Amino acid sequence: MSENKTEVAVGGVVLAVAIGFLVYAGQLTGLSRAPEGYELHASFRSADGVSIGTDVRMAGVKVGRVTGLDLDPQTFRASATFTVQNEIELPDDSAVAVASEGLLGGNFVELLPGGSPFAFEPGDTVEFTQGSVSLISLLMKFVSGDESSESDG
Repeated sequence: MSENKTEVAVGGVVLAVAIGFLVYAGQLTGLSRAPEGYELHASFRSADGVSIGTDVRMAGVKVGRVTGLDLDPQTFRASATFTVQNEIELPDDSAVAVASEGLLGGNFVELLPGGSPFAFEPGDTVEFTQGSVSLISLLMKFVSGDESSESDG
């Protein structure tokens, strides 16, 4: 009978640790929280490396996250929805770019603030965007010596 009690106790501890781990992982990735802040939309030619949950940063500081990513069937562009913290009033002439953390790092969405005295309202669309740059295609152009950039001098 004592073996049964020990097995039940060990099973309960394992189950509690597993639940604790799942809660911690959910908080770490932001999946357990409702998006905090206001939503904005942007359209990118290429959104390689961006997915739901990707960081939105300004000056290297996380200020939001991507909450939606779809293909627009009319323009064949990636339509992204992301949040920005409520206390940040983003000027309405700001730009959004898909940036890379480095050669081996992941991508993130970078906000580049403008100088307008007017701010975006929740649900607005950012007009000035820059999609992701493929490092492979840049390296291939460099290696092949793309002659379109050379002068005929």
